[in-house]
Amino acid sequence: MSHEKSSNGLIQFLFGNSLFLISGTVIALTWANLDAAWGTHTHKAFFNYDLRALVGMAPEGHDEHAGDHEEHGATEHDESGAAGHDEPAAHSEPEAEGADQGEADASTSTPETASATPTETGADNAAGSTDSEVANAAPQTEAKEDHGGGHHGLSLYFIINDVLMAIFFGIAGKEVWESMLPGGALSNPRKAAVPLLATAGGVFGPALLYVAGVFMFSTWGELGKGWAIPCATDIAFSYLVARIVFGVGHPAIAFLLLLAIADDAAGLVILAAFYPDPNIPVQPLWLLLSAAGIGLGFVFRGMKLHSFWWYVLIPGVMSWYAFLQAGIHPALGLVPIIPVMPHAHTDLGIFATKELGRHDTLNEFEHFFKNPTEVILGLFGLSQAAVAFSAVDTGTWLVLAGLLLGKPVGITFLTLFADKVLKLQLPEGMSYRHVVTLGCAAGIGFTVALFVSSAAFRDPGPIQDSVKMGALGSFGAAIITIVVGRALGIRPHKPTDEEPVAESAAH
Repeated sequence: MSHEKSSNGLIQFLFGNSLFLISGTVIALTWANLDAAWGTHTHKAFFNYDLRALVGMAPEGHDEHAGDHEEHGATEHDESGAAGHDEPAAHSEPEAEGADQGEADASTSTPETASATPTETGADNAAGSTDSEVANAAPQTEAKEDHGGGHHGLSLYFIINDVLMAIFFGIAGKEVWESMLPGGALSNPRKAAVPLLATAGGVFGPALLYVAGVFMFSTWGELGKGWAIPCATDIAFSYLVARIVFGVGHPAIAFLLLLAIADDAAGLVILAAFYPDPNIPVQPLWLLLSAAGIGLGFVFRGMKLHSFWWYVLIPGVMSWYAFLQAGIHPALGLVPIIPVMPHAHTDLGIFATKELGRHDTLNEFEHFFKNPTEVILGLFGLSQAAVAFSAVDTGTWLVLAGLLLGKPVGITFLTLFADKVLKLQLPEGMSYRHVVTLGCAAGIGFTVALFVSSAAFRDPGPIQDSVKMGALGSFGAAIITIVVGRALGIRPHKPTDEEPVAESAAH
């Protein structure tokens, strides 16, 4: 019996503390920096290899692009360098033809034509150079599109980022939906007003600071699309850090969880509205298929089908495919199906342990995918966090400024506005010491920030790597939160037997 308890405790520790995500991230960082040191590109080649090639189904021309990627992998880190490698081969044929033509013309040339030849030849070479550069640019562009995961190949990157992450966002959507049910954190507008305004501050503060920095450094054309990256809050890591600082059961924990859930909802809207797939024109008519999936889900519900598999495998797949074809990120495809699943009529609280005793379809969906989602997040970290430390650049500092400074300032400012101007009250047991500290904890962007980094900058390269380093660096908010909490005299709260204790449900 003791061995079984020990085994269960180990499993709970592994799955309850995001260790898979942390491990995947550390391995990816190590892998990327070894690649950089050895001048190889094995990580990108591995995760972007088209798996259809294993069964001879890769599209025509795939091997050519794959070979070009392996040989000139600097496309991701130095596009100009890659172009430089290709130019000699591209020019060799025109030069050979020019030499043959020169020998043929030499026997018939006159002094006048001979003197004109160098000028004409230079012009021809310039035109040939331009043509060859255009010719070289096309396959590089195709290779980058294929590399981006998008809809150009069945790569591990595509499977993890676009397919499996739909489960993660589905569970996030489930928490948002349940929070709006009676008893939920968002069901009472007046009670939720202060955290919701704080959420708005946690979105607008980082975004405005990021945009201001972009204009300050005159990098709008390069980095402007990344304004939403620092808006994200990693609910699991911020929750873990807040528990260390505030202690289990402190009202600041519930405030932070509500803020993070609302932030997730805002993030879903931002992803869908502002980051369509650039490789596919937005085709809203495809969303009719998602609407049909929702309608079919209601039919299943009327038929008293309680297994969540009915809803995931038929309406869920329909909605996911609709998002894929519509140009909206397919990882959001399960979200519209979440409210359709049979669910409880009340909410027991965000990540409440009492929900483990509920067996409605929606809760069964979360219970089943709770641990697999942790593994998925580990794979996500392994595929997304492969960034060399040398990638630190302007984008890194802009993302960090938004998360580490813009988050706490925005959250504190709008909470102050709600309190002093709108006369809304802070939750009992909270002061501005707690607001500032939980604002620092909300600065841990990580998972969603990494996801938005790839959505904002689809083409791998120095810019994408630099903003990803900012997302990874937001782990520093954990140290800042602990230091600020101690400096402000906050000590961990010890709950009494009467106080409810919320436990993390691993995202």
